Amino acid sequence: MTKVLLALHVLAAIVAVGPVTVAASMVPPAARRAGSDAAGVGTVRLLHRICRIYSGVGIAVPALGFATAGAMGVLGSGWLIASIVLTTCAAGLLIAFVLPRQEELLAQLDARQPVERTSTARLAMFTGVFNLLWATVTILMIMRPGSTTGA
Repeated sequence: MTKVLLALHVLAAIVAVGPVTVAASMVPPAARRAGSDAAGVGTVRLLHRICRIYSGVGIAVPALGFATAGAMGVLGSGWLIASIVLTTCAAGLLIAFVLPRQEELLAQLDARQPVERTSTARLAMFTGVFNLLWATVTILMIMRPGSTTGA
């Protein structure tokens, strides 16, 4: 059962977190290019929708992670606790800063207002931190300090 849970956890991370990290990274430059172009605004809208929907699907990642960790008996491991904290930070950053700023940019584009470079730069910064947090969690999941698997 542990292998099934682990496989589902990894698949959920790839399918859910991957699209959010890529789409979120694409929003700032797409918003800068969009201007008053309807197709460009549509692209930003689609990228934001991907971020919103897949972040909801992403709830499966920690849920399956907790189930896997429980089955493996590693819930108290330092690397796992660090991963949980970093995942919580990434989720908080996405909910509190990335998605709302994407919505603000979309509102400006819909109102045909110019998008300020500082707004897209700030969004890019938050998105970059979000992506770095996920990269760190991924590294911790692979390296697992103190692991007995030989990795």
